[in-house]
Amino acid sequence: VQLQASGGGSVQAGGSLRLSCAASERTFSNYAIGWFRQVPGKEREFVAALSRSGGSTFVADSVKGRSTISRDNAKNTVYLQMNSLKPEDTAVYYCAAGTVVNSRPRGYDYWGRGTLVTVSS
Repeated sequence: VQLQASGGGSVQAGGSLRLSCAASERTFSNYAIGWFRQVPGKEREFVAALSRSGGSTFVADSVKGRSTISRDNAKNTVYLQMNSLKPEDTAVYYCAAGTVVNSRPRGYDYWGRGTLVTVSS
C-alpha cells in the first residue's frame, strides 16, 4: 500500500494542524495506521496509532490531550488532529501501515513520505 502524508506547515505555538494520511488501496481498512515523527539526529518517535476499524487508538504521552487520531475508511484516509502545538512538536511526521496496531516503527510495513511541521514560539 502506498501512503501519502500531508497537512504539515508552519504555525505558531498554540495553533492547530490536521495531518492526513491517504492510502492508495481500497484494502486500506485492512491496515492499522501509525503516526511517527522524527527530528534530525534523533530516532523516530511514536505519536499515535489506531486499529484497522478505528476502534482502538493509542496516543503518546507527549501529545496526549492535544492530539486525536481518526480514520475514514471510505476515503482511505487517517487523520491526526494536533492542537495546542508546542515548539517541541516540530518534526517531520510520517504515517505507516501495518497489520497490528502498535507503537514501534519496526511494527509497520509500509511508510509514506513525511510532512514537515514547524512550530514557532
